[in-house]
Amino acid sequence: MIEARDLSKRYGSKTAVDHVTFRVEPGRVTGFLGPNGAGKSTTMRLALGLDRPTTGTVTVNGRRYAEHRAPLREVGALLDAKAVHRGRSARAHLRALAATHGIPDSRVDEVIAMAGLESVADKRSGGFSLGMGQRLGIAAALLGDPDTLILDEPVNGLDPDGVVWVRQLLRYEASKGKTVLVSSHLMAEMAQTADHLIVLGRGRVLADTSLQQFITHAGRNYVRVRSPQGADLAAELQRMGATVTAGADGAFSVTGLDAAVIGQTAADTHVVLHELHTVEASLEQAYLELTENAVQYNAGSLPEGAHA
Repeated sequence: MIEARDLSKRYGSKTAVDHVTFRVEPGRVTGFLGPNGAGKSTTMRLALGLDRPTTGTVTVNGRRYAEHRAPLREVGALLDAKAVHRGRSARAHLRALAATHGIPDSRVDEVIAMAGLESVADKRSGGFSLGMGQRLGIAAALLGDPDTLILDEPVNGLDPDGVVWVRQLLRYEASKGKTVLVSSHLMAEMAQTADHLIVLGRGRVLADTSLQQFITHAGRNYVRVRSPQGADLAAELQRMGATVTAGADGAFSVTGLDAAVIGQTAADTHVVLHELHTVEASLEQAYLELTENAVQYNAGSLPEGAHA
């Protein structure tokens, strides 16, 4: 378990983490989301004892990281895949880490196989691609078979096969009762991986809830309708209290009534339907709506005539 209580971190006049309180429970994958500059990486560094909090505490498995006698057996972390001696092979790097905790070489071989690094295990890590570096970093995190995993952007640079591997790995580790905290900017991947979400914005917790509840409450579902008698049906639905928004393609969206009621209304008023279906909010849509006012770095608008 990871527990933060009234956690803050200031760098001079800048507040990176602002009185954050949350708990990451074992047995599920917790996604750690937020715009750039939201405080995610700082919070992870605080959890791993790489920075000291200005106020508050953060503990892993009931203790501060520095208080664990064998931290690799308690917490496996990936913050920077490049934090490896470039002249060492993957195997030598893992063996050096293992030696600090009395972990046998057989475990090194196991995590090399788990990470798919057998073919490059004896090559210098300085020549690794970004994806191979990520695999090595994940192998190092798994080395002590820890009860807690803290991974910052673990799928960064991985090919589709690697992304699927990470997804399956995280869910497998959580199924064994382990605590898994993973940050990512890939909303589609988080939607397939996470059970629970903690969302930061400008250093504060914006949401701490299950994935499904987050999408339901932060996102907006609507019903998409298309009909040759659309104007008549839209007018009737508005009289029933629905909000109707016309689309550029001739269809319109409806909120305030579900698809079953809209379909029955169309039948009762003899309106022909060409399309009727519920469009559920995605994690990406829900996330963008929630963090709209918490984005520190905004991109400029596209040029006129350009399409996203």
